[in-house]
Amino acid sequence: MLIVGIGGTVSPTSSSDGALRIALDEAQRQGAEVKIFSGDLLKKLPMYDPTDPDRTPEAQEFVEAMRAASGIIISAAAYHGSISGMLKNALDYTEDMARDERSYFAGIPVGSIAVAKGYQAAVNTLSTIRMIVHALRGWPTPYGCVVNTATDEGGTGVAGAEEGLRMVASEVVHMARAFESHAQIVANS
Repeated sequence: MLIVGIGGTVSPTSSSDGALRIALDEAQRQGAEVKIFSGDLLKKLPMYDPTDPDRTPEAQEFVEAMRAASGIIISAAAYHGSISGMLKNALDYTEDMARDERSYFAGIPVGSIAVAKGYQAAVNTLSTIRMIVHALRGWPTPYGCVVNTATDEGGTGVAGAEEGLRMVASEVVHMARAFESHAQIVANS
């Protein structure tokens, strides 16, 4: 089982990247293989162009990981009450999966994490992630974690949110196992 983490920012002290890593560590602890696509890789993705079929090696690796994923966790820093352009551009690459047998995120549980310095921007960002996941035919997990970095004075930015981050990962792993089990039953029928 592969759980793909997408998010973070280019900042070396990114709280959204830290939150994503905590969630992926929990998914790995529960037996999943994990792969992260964070700020450093995402900034190397050219602007998505649906008219140009040529893809950079980074874009090819990213799309192939999404194709192979049993589950996905998206962690977004709030940028003016929404997701960053860098993250949106990365998610635009799912259009390469539109004509796949399993198009976009169909049948994949997707966990959502939103990080901001304040609840209003974080909640708006969480809602944006969920709307995008629905548009991509994914299954948002029941629990989405909002991380308010304003409450973590001098810490990592995610203090107090670890339990919620682990819950996001647990729901993704649990749902991925359930979906895979169901697919095996259907295939054997």
